Amino acid sequence: MPDNTGSTPQDVISILRGVMDPELNDNIVDLGMVRSAEVEDGEAVITIALTTAGCPLRATIKRDVQHRVETLPDITSVTLRWDELTADEKARTMERARAKARDDARPTRVPTSTRVLAIASGKGGVGKSSVTVNLAAGLAAKGHTVGVLDADIWGFSVPRMLGVSERLEAERDVETDRPVIRPEKALVGDGEIQVVSMGLLVESEDSALMWRGLMLAKAVEQFLNDVAWGDMDYLLVDMPPGTGDVQMALARLLPQAEMIVITTPALGAQKVASRVADMARRSHMPVVGVIENMGAFVAPDGASYPLFGQGGGQRLSDEIGAPLIGSIPLEPAVGAGGDEGVPVALGSDGPASIAIRGIVERLVDEISPPTDIGGCSARMLAAIDDALGALDRPR
Repeated sequence: MPDNTGSTPQDVISILRGVMDPELNDNIVDLGMVRSAEVEDGEAVITIALTTAGCPLRATIKRDVQHRVETLPDITSVTLRWDELTADEKARTMERARAKARDDARPTRVPTSTRVLAIASGKGGVGKSSVTVNLAAGLAAKGHTVGVLDADIWGFSVPRMLGVSERLEAERDVETDRPVIRPEKALVGDGEIQVVSMGLLVESEDSALMWRGLMLAKAVEQFLNDVAWGDMDYLLVDMPPGTGDVQMALARLLPQAEMIVITTPALGAQKVASRVADMARRSHMPVVGVIENMGAFVAPDGASYPLFGQGGGQRLSDEIGAPLIGSIPLEPAVGAGGDEGVPVALGSDGPASIAIRGIVERLVDEISPPTDIGGCSARMLAAIDDALGALDRPR
């Protein structure tokens, strides 16, 4: 008998609306690619139809489906079954994709192929912004284009940590004839970081913003709608502390967003961080991992001192069912790099830098790899389009 005490098939369908086809800019449910979803004894069995059985996007879709569905309550395993769209179904999919493009229904300027990672903590003082900028620097150093959205509107600190200070300027988009904001850019090796922060709009770094919650959420919405982000492999969102308006707005505006939770080894930080993980799941945002910051201090002689306790990252990982991606040791060079605008991930071989680079490797290779757009949907649907057009032409 079906298990009706936990998540239902409709819950599975709902969370799958966050799995996007990056070529067609729409989710796999509305595109008609989800054939069925069943839940029994904690196992979710999902049948997905692709445009072609050998679609290169299959691995990406599989990974995204599993990440999302495994966050549902009482789901212990996910089984995927594969099918192929019929010619009629492919034609309907193409029709929907055309209509969506024609109506410009995409709610933000963030490409659907971009991996969106919300870096959250639930509380301040755990080094969330420091982790964000170092992950961005590490990803860019590997050749990726990385956006950084400083969504901590009140407590902006990203510009100083990344060494950018030029004010953001608006210009008119030649394609839409609408004013847009160009992000501040910094080249890192073969990669690039694009930065948007309220700190690049206010008169000075010391200016206080006395805004209520809804205004904060509106500012984040404008950063997503009015910034000409362009193509990005990753967008890292430095979230404000807590579980309020900004967090809910991000979940609504970016359905492809995933969350990484930052905690320290201290038990108090772990308990607060579990609340932001609960908020994410209630908003159907998958929590893909935990990063422990401010781990043990490693002295020059190699001795390790757990100044803020130990085990908080693993405890949180076990509690919320998300992997512990890594632990960043406590090291003075991290704070100094933030003050000087040179992230430690770029210019040091110390313990923290080595740990951050290891976390970046896991993100790229395992946790949230960049989307590999193989072109199968575009090629198949274009072929159908040509065939349908041929039928309309006189013989």
